[in-house]
Amino acid sequence: MSDSIQELTARIRTFVEARQWEVYHNPKDMAVAIAAEAGELMQHFVWQQPGQIEQRVAERREEIASEIADVGILLFEMADILGLQLGEVMAAKIARNEMRYPAEKARGNNLKYNEF
Repeated sequence: MSDSIQELTARIRTFVEARQWEVYHNPKDMAVAIAAEAGELMQHFVWQQPGQIEQRVAERREEIASEIADVGILLFEMADILGLQLGEVMAAKIARNEMRYPAEKARGNNLKYNEF
């Protein structure tokens, strides 16, 4: 099975169409669903201290992976609904970030690009 962005997006689209869910999957509701699923992902880490995080990841790996998948699926679908080529917009954003965060200035710190 391939995991290319286009192939996964097509599979997601087929899944949604087979259930006639398109009416519910508008940009606003997709954005809300992404935030909700991201919240479910964050719930695995709330109040966890650095020493506890690794253990949590080991113990709940499948649950965490499932939440990551939910966020990804919704993100792929939202891009498709908006007519965006997800791979292209991601590549463009990475290129912008490479300009904003040159390695020689950003290495080893967490400053925002306008704070260098």
